[in-house]
Amino acid sequence: MYKIVKKRDLNSSVCLMEIEAPRVARKALPGQFIIFRIDEAGERVPLTIAGYDREKGTVTIIFQKVGATTKRLGTLEEGQSIQDFVGPLGNPSELEGKAGKRIAVIGGGLGIAIAYPQAKALHEAGAIVDVIVGFRNTGLFILMDELQDACTNLIVMTDDGSNGRKGFVTTALQEQIDAGVKYDEVIAIGPLPMMKAVCNMTKPLEIPTIVSMNPIMIDGTGMCGGCRLTVGGVTKFACVDGPDFDGHLVDFDEAIARSRMFKGEESESTHRFEECNLLKEAEKNA
Repeated sequence: MYKIVKKRDLNSSVCLMEIEAPRVARKALPGQFIIFRIDEAGERVPLTIAGYDREKGTVTIIFQKVGATTKRLGTLEEGQSIQDFVGPLGNPSELEGKAGKRIAVIGGGLGIAIAYPQAKALHEAGAIVDVIVGFRNTGLFILMDELQDACTNLIVMTDDGSNGRKGFVTTALQEQIDAGVKYDEVIAIGPLPMMKAVCNMTKPLEIPTIVSMNPIMIDGTGMCGGCRLTVGGVTKFACVDGPDFDGHLVDFDEAIARSRMFKGEESESTHRFEECNLLKEAEKNA
């Protein structure tokens, strides 16, 4: 069992947890992920490692409460435990030899939690890091202080302009490029359409662009094939070949179509979870 040693709500739908997992913390690196299971009957869910403390033996995860399992995880409190916490899985991000290079780390939605440890590692390695993040509105901001400390320049965009900068992450990236900023590399992490849009912008400019792929995943060992995607015309498995890939080679249209395959089942599972919660609440108040 893996104890929850810290829990913090980052906004109304996003939660941070520190999990006591010494073996995982000992080897974890930015870009890798874990697969957790709440109990023996639960589904296996992958989450990118948002941080780790080797001395304390803890691993930080950040998740959005959108499906049955993540909503259920969000109901657990400090001191409680989950059944399984497997990792670190996947290949760590290639962050060596980046000192002095100018890199844009772009995050959208929950991808910001994944972008943070990469930006932090690059910043500490001596890279000039521009972090560009996008939210729908200011009410969804997360990790703002941490991001500020993990970069040279932080640019925050909102869809509705509620922070004074209206637009998407691609808007800010284009503004930087138009202003004459020369990027050695771009790292984009977030929703598939966002990463596709960033890659469409950087490809004609020949700016190397890395994306972090998080497709449907079950075992995390390459056996099930659920996380397959096409990269440069070749089938790859995100869990063992990634999760980082050359964004200019990823077939985003295929990845987007595959990500929608189980929307019906996901919706039904969430509905059952919410009905069960309502029944428990009614019984408690009876």
